[in-house]
This record gives sequence, C-alpha cells and structure tokens, in this order.
Amino acid sequence: MNRTLFSHTAKRSRPWIALAMSAVLSACATAPTPPPSTAVASPPPVLPFDEAVLKAANDLLSKAQQPSTAAAKQTLVIDPLIDGMTGYQSSATLSMQARIEQLARDQYPQFDVQPFSAAAVEQAPIVLVGTFTTVNQDGKTEGSREAWRICLALADLQAGKIIAKGVARAQIAGVDATPTRHFRDSPAWMRDPAIEGYIKTCQGTKPGDPINPVYASRIKTAAVISEAIEDYDAGRYQQALDRYTAALSMPGGEQLRTYNGLYLANWQLGRRDAATQSFGQLVDYGLANKSLAMKFLFKPGSTAFLPNPQVTRAYPLWLKQIAARAEQSKTCLEIVGHSSPTGPEPLNERLSLRRAESIQQRLTAQAPALGKRTLAAGRGSREALVGTGADDLSDGLDRRVSFDVMDCPAAGS
Repeated sequence: MNRTLFSHTAKRSRPWIALAMSAVLSACATAPTPPPSTAVASPPPVLPFDEAVLKAANDLLSKAQQPSTAAAKQTLVIDPLIDGMTGYQSSATLSMQARIEQLARDQYPQFDVQPFSAAAVEQAPIVLVGTFTTVNQDGKTEGSREAWRICLALADLQAGKIIAKGVARAQIAGVDATPTRHFRDSPAWMRDPAIEGYIKTCQGTKPGDPINPVYASRIKTAAVISEAIEDYDAGRYQQALDRYTAALSMPGGEQLRTYNGLYLANWQLGRRDAATQSFGQLVDYGLANKSLAMKFLFKPGSTAFLPNPQVTRAYPLWLKQIAARAEQSKTCLEIVGHSSPTGPEPLNERLSLRRAESIQQRLTAQAPALGKRTLAAGRGSREALVGTGADDLSDGLDRRVSFDVMDCPAAGS
C-alpha cells in the first residue's frame, strides 16, 4: 500500500487521529508567542577619566543637529559643570570643561564656543550643562562609591528643549575633586532650588524634553553668578562683590551661591560688619528653606575645632549669627552631625552625635532660650554626599553639621 493510500485509509478508519492532529495544529497556531527573555543590562564600562570625558562629550556633540547651511554656526556656551550631589565646581569639573571646549573647537566646527556670560545668554544659544557624581556599582548615590558618573546635556534655549545627551563612567582613582575656591571657602550648604534645577536639566531629562523651568528662568542670573565666582577665585574681590550684589537683585538671585559669595567677598575685603550682615542673611535663607549645613572642621576623632586660626577664626561669628537668628525667629532646630564613611559606622555615629552636642552647647551659651528648642542627633555616614572616604577638602561636606528646622514641642510638654 502506498503512502497516499495509507493516509487516506487512516483518515477513513481512524477519524480520531485526524481530529487529534487538527487540534494540535490549531493550538500551535493560536498559542501566544512567549515573551523574549529580559536580560539584565550590564552597567557601562568604567573608563579612565580622560577616556570617559571624551566618550561622553563625543556622544553628546555628535548627536546635535547640524546647521542648515555650511556657513552657519551654532553658539555654544558651557554653564560650568558641577558635582551632582553637592553642586560644587572642582578641579575635576574645570578639567572636564576645558577638554570639552577644546574638543568642540577642534572636531565640531558647527559650534562657535563662547564664554558663559549674561551677554551670550541674551542670544539664546545652545547651553551645555553637566554633572559629575560618585555612584556605587548599581549606579546609585549611596553606600560605597566605585565610579564617577558623567552626565552631559545640550539645552537649546531658543527651542526650549534638550537636544542631546551624553553619559559615561570614570574611575575614582586619580580624580582631583578638590572644590574650587568659592566652594571650598563657602561656609554653608543646602539643597538649593537653583542648583537642583541645573541637576534636573542634566540628569532628569531625555532628548526632546523641555528644559527644567527653574533652570531656564534663572539662567541669566546664573551667568552673572558664574562671573562673580570666577572673580572671587582669581582674587578680584571687589569685582566679585559687585557681581554678587547685582545677582541678588535679579530674578532668582536669592540663592545659596549668592549669599555665600556676598559673605566671602566682604570677609576678604576686611568689611567685617558687612560680612556679619551677609552671613545673617545666609542663615535666614537657610532657615526659611528648613535646612542649613555648616562646614565646621573638627580635629580627627574630637569635638574640638581644628587648631588653625586661618580656618576657624570666623566660627565665633557663624555661631553667634546662627544663635541670634534662630532665637529671633523662634525656630526649633535639630542639630545633626555627619561623618565620612571612614572607620566603623558605630564609631562614626557616636562621634557625629558628640559633635552635634558640642555645637548645641555653643549655641545655647550664646542664646540660652535655644536649650529648649534644640535637639542633637548623629547620622554617621548614612547621608554622605560625596562618599569617597578621602577625608580631605574634596569630601569636607560629609563631615558637616546641619541645622534642620523642626516643629516646636507644645507648651508644657
């Protein structure tokens, strides 16, 4: 019997075989396709610093749309790059900026690179912003930091949107993250809306998204502040003071960099009364925003300040103004000590608490009423901003003492 005849006979004699085969074929045709396997994406490679900067910059600049005519050029300004946690400029961010500027001039002739100034911003150029942030192996800003994350963005002011992004990761070793002079000398730190707007413009966007509105609305003021910082870093204190003063009267000028700058310039010019007034304004600004951290530098393992008058001679002024302004505003404060992640955490927590208590005692000596309106706490290294454990000027903010506004206890409690 041939194959065709056998098949025909089987269908006649065993109809259940044909029905079974039909059911199998139907099920195969209608069964849903299994979803593709969801493999976990591997983290980007951690490159040497120079390679990481060039990778991020080339990724960024190569994605920008070319001008419509060969003769046309796009004005490009760089709003100085900052640390993505502290908002500080550093030796590393200045080095990154110089490399990016040179790369744009050498390999991307469609850009006309100009200094970041109020006059340049008036022309609605393309603005490059960037953050440089320590992250752990999961890319988070917590725990042991194992790499620097570079984030770059191009913001087209005329179109009001982000037009390109570039990212990379750099090795921790060999990076000089020492803050530049304005930021190194600044006494106070807080999460400031202006800096948060800058960081969100870089880290919280993708191409096509609108520019962060807080950043966009304050960019002219940011240019004036940037010029003031350059003046201060170069020792041109009167010019810096003039620019910080001008920035304060501009839209969005009431920000941390301005108040720190006014205090610093007045102090360097020997104008002690004006410096005291400026520091009082800085404290008021922090208390109004519910938190202000101070960079009190202690001897290692101690509650005593560093025995260096050049560093600590302004501390009595700081403490007096904090006490006076808190007392005047009837504010209740949680005074919180912090530490770098060096050493055992239980020891860090005890030391940070002892330092907070020492600051509390100094404040109540100035204003006894604060004794009932302050609490001391120690957080150890749990809220480290830099997290490298370098224990030098690059991570000084990890050893801060913060003053957090809290609800006052009810009368009689």
